[in-house]
Amino acid sequence: MTNLTKNNPLQTPHSGYHWDGWSQRFFEGWYFRVTLPDTAQTFAFMYSIEDPIGGQAVSGGAAQILALDDEYLCRTFPDVKKFWAAKDYLGLGHWGKTDLKMAPQLLNPTQFEQHIQQGYQVTATFHQGLIKDSGSNKYCRWQYETKPIYGWGNPEKPQQSTAGWLSYFPIFEPGWQILMAHGLASGWIDWNGKVYEFIDAPAYSEKNWGASFPEKWFWFNCNSFIDEPDLALTAGGGRRKVLWSTEEVALICFHYRGKFYEFVPWNSQVNWQIQPWGKWQMQAVNGEFEVRLIGTTDLPGTVLRAPTNQGLIFCCRDTTKGYVRLELSRRNGEVILTAESLACGLEVGGGPWDDAWIV
Repeated sequence: MTNLTKNNPLQTPHSGYHWDGWSQRFFEGWYFRVTLPDTAQTFAFMYSIEDPIGGQAVSGGAAQILALDDEYLCRTFPDVKKFWAAKDYLGLGHWGKTDLKMAPQLLNPTQFEQHIQQGYQVTATFHQGLIKDSGSNKYCRWQYETKPIYGWGNPEKPQQSTAGWLSYFPIFEPGWQILMAHGLASGWIDWNGKVYEFIDAPAYSEKNWGASFPEKWFWFNCNSFIDEPDLALTAGGGRRKVLWSTEEVALICFHYRGKFYEFVPWNSQVNWQIQPWGKWQMQAVNGEFEVRLIGTTDLPGTVLRAPTNQGLIFCCRDTTKGYVRLELSRRNGEVILTAESLACGLEVGGGPWDDAWIV
């Protein structure tokens, strides 16, 4: 069994839990994705904890799963005292019904399976859980190990903060960090009685923290491209709070054959044209390269919950089965890379989304 805790040389900044015990509004959320390589289907696991001091109107945790064909499963965990998270590495979990009397903590996989009737535990290299919907009898059980391939940044250098060095200060609302741009997951997922086993399936993880999600946002994510196994893309933008004002920012970043391509506000010009649903377009240019992204879907998507000032509410729409095309070229027009996928995560959230968002 892999070391379940700190065995991750690609650990990024902000991997640890941010809550310091304060009583004001606070959430932290995590996203873990596995794409089954043979079918382009995805399981995305989303965890959150809100107002962990307890006793507040929205105190509690939740686990959401966006599964095959964008099916959805959600379980809430009201008891914040059964949540745990590590401060110095990526590690967290939440227990539902259990016969254990100890404080919640990372368990041996066998011990977890024997004693945790609902809940989850996850680190950079291991992920396990079971949640059920008592109303529909739908459930999901899973256990897999992950080998990180790319964190965030050049894999030969210290890993980077997604929002730059200013992310270490309480300036941006919310904080955002890609934890693992690409990894290889091996294990199994039991979705309502059908077990999906996989070896070296593309895996991804990220997190947010603060008082609430951005006012409005969009997002791309894909690390399962056709004929390009060593390509991992994350792009997105939003209207976020910066101290006492707001700003609209976006980035396009990807790892490709050992190199990190970063188009961010402090080194590039980034533009976007995002429809309320169905079509996402981005372009960015810096001193050396240009990149173009287009994402589309004919699917209706699935409405998901996200932390807001009013708590965890339905406020974003996702699909994990979008089409994406990425084109990278030099400033002189020489095309370096063209790649496509039918397994792109696409999302819009917040609002208003009455018209296209063009910047």
